[in-house]
Amino acid sequence: MLPLRSTQKVRNQRNHKQKPEAPSRLKELLSHERVNSVAGAVSSGISSVDWGLFRIKLVAVFFVCIWLALWGRAWYLQMIDGPYLAQRARRQHVAVELVSGKRGEILDRNGQVMARSVESLSVYARPHQITDAVRAANTLAPLLGQDAQSLYNRISVSTRKFIWLERKVDDKTAKAVRDADLAGIGLSKEYTRIYPFKSMAGQLLGFVGMDDKGMEGLEHSLDEVLTPVPTRQEIQRDAMGRRFFIHSEEMGDPSGNDVQLTLDVQIQFFAEEAIAKTVQEYKAEWGGVMVVEVATGDIVAWAQYPFFNPNDYNKFRPTQYRNRMALDALEPGSTFKPFLMAAAIQERKINKDTLINCEGGRWKTKDVTIRDTSRHDILPANKVLRYSSNIGMAKIGLMMGAPLSYRYLYDLGFGQATAVPVTQSRGLLRAARDWREADLMSTWFGQSISVTGVQMAQAYLTMLNQGVAKPLRLLKDDALTARATSMPENMGKRVFSADVCRQLMSMMRDVVEEDGSGRRARVEGVEVGGKTGTAQKADKRTRRYGDKRLSSFVGFLPADKPSYLILAMVDEPSINAYGGIVAAPAFQAVATNVMTYSGQLAEHSTKNTEEKKAASQEEKTQLEAKLVLAPDKHVFSEALEERRPETGLRAPGHLAKASTSVPNVVGKSVRSAVELFARGGIMPLIKGEGQRVVRQSPQAGSPWPEGNASGEWVLWLSDK
Repeated sequence: MLPLRSTQKVRNQRNHKQKPEAPSRLKELLSHERVNSVAGAVSSGISSVDWGLFRIKLVAVFFVCIWLALWGRAWYLQMIDGPYLAQRARRQHVAVELVSGKRGEILDRNGQVMARSVESLSVYARPHQITDAVRAANTLAPLLGQDAQSLYNRISVSTRKFIWLERKVDDKTAKAVRDADLAGIGLSKEYTRIYPFKSMAGQLLGFVGMDDKGMEGLEHSLDEVLTPVPTRQEIQRDAMGRRFFIHSEEMGDPSGNDVQLTLDVQIQFFAEEAIAKTVQEYKAEWGGVMVVEVATGDIVAWAQYPFFNPNDYNKFRPTQYRNRMALDALEPGSTFKPFLMAAAIQERKINKDTLINCEGGRWKTKDVTIRDTSRHDILPANKVLRYSSNIGMAKIGLMMGAPLSYRYLYDLGFGQATAVPVTQSRGLLRAARDWREADLMSTWFGQSISVTGVQMAQAYLTMLNQGVAKPLRLLKDDALTARATSMPENMGKRVFSADVCRQLMSMMRDVVEEDGSGRRARVEGVEVGGKTGTAQKADKRTRRYGDKRLSSFVGFLPADKPSYLILAMVDEPSINAYGGIVAAPAFQAVATNVMTYSGQLAEHSTKNTEEKKAASQEEKTQLEAKLVLAPDKHVFSEALEERRPETGLRAPGHLAKASTSVPNVVGKSVRSAVELFARGGIMPLIKGEGQRVVRQSPQAGSPWPEGNASGEWVLWLSDK
């Protein structure tokens, strides 16, 4: 039992602990009442709210927030991410490709198309898109003319994304490939180069490769002009990634520039016909003819034989499509002599009457022995050229000396490229300090120097231009010529005086018209000047002159006022080697046709006929006097017939007298048809492609026109 004080203390502590309970309870009661009042207030407030209006406002606020969010996102995508996203979209849906149009055309001086490009299709494969390589190979192999196994290996093993299967197929093959509808196999548009006149001027024109790049001839040297400049165009793609092209009028395919040559297709035909006949007749290695219009320097024909067809260039050897007239540098022989004779007269070392001892045809010096083909003793300088004496020219060369001879040869264009825009050789013209006495003498009769055919034509053009160097022209556009090639430094320079040139032209007329070596180059009805050449060719193995020759003839007509310069070269003839026998007749054939075609032969023939009539009047009087002594009518008629001047021309081949009406040329070759029309003085317009005439206008039997109506006469061609 606790003590009283302790018990009281405990009781007091209990009482002390229980005293605060009253205020806590009170607070609890007050709090409960407050909650109830608030709840009541809230309850009364909720009951007073318009819940329909509240929901509308809530939805409105929700859509406003969404609208603001969308506009904010749109602003962000366009202003912040816009350029980046646009670039990605462009890469996905638009492809930028280089688009190249067709190559420019090559035309002759009259607008005849000599080379053009036409659309063609090529077969390609995308190996990663091919689903059945076996089926694709078996289907395409017979269409493309390929082995199925090798084709399968190409399209199944290749890791490339794009491969060509066959380039530039014909329309029938392209249609078959398209109809096969093989996955991963497609057709691509390309351009094929065609030459409507086949082998005409083939070596000069050259050809283009499979990728439409010029490989030889003018196609190569004028490649930058003819080739179109590729332009970037947008190619759109669909959702599957397949490309399609939307064409607009402002987006035309770029095309190359057309090139118009100075060539004349008809004169080119004359030249090719003549040189082909000569090479075949004398069994030569090759031959070439160049025809130049003297007044302008225009090259109107550039012919070589054997012919080369650039449509099938892969069937020919490089030696066959080599442009030998510009690339083959050969010793010129006696055709070189007129230039040095002119130089000696210009320097007053000699004149045309200076006597030269030709040593009876054989002259032995301390270093060499020089021989002539004919024996002559003392000759005046003009006959040294007429009879083509090597000895006489060598002696004149010793008078001139090496430095002076070199200067004239360089001023004439030898040893440098001409202005003709073709790949060409500069020839061989050694510096004067390297000439020995033997070199000086041999150079004066066309040895110890190498020149090309185009260089010879350039030098003769200078002489015919009264001694002033004039550039040869192959392109009608002089600005294009300047762009394609550089002008030689000697152009426009006076090399010979006009008087010296007239003397040389007179000497060259004697070579043909008198008893010179070029008698076979005569053209009935017009005077001709020229020079023959028979150059020895060096043997590469023995390094000595062998038995092979280069026969040549360079001539001009009319002799008093030249209109045309014609160069004929025949390399390594087997039957006869002399230029006067081999090359001169080729010149004569070309010259006759060209003068007739230009209408000049008839004019000169009429003039000469009147002169012959006046000259023969005295002869006729003498025959009539003989008739008194021998009144036999038969004898008189025969004698008079032998001396009767010809009233018409004996023109060969296609220049024979035309029929009275237009002939039927349907089914004939284009050359035969042009030949028949040429007889009537008509140059028809050629349309279409091929070698056979399928239609003509006007029809056969129509009368020939009185004037020149070439634009109304059309021949349509086809290979079918």
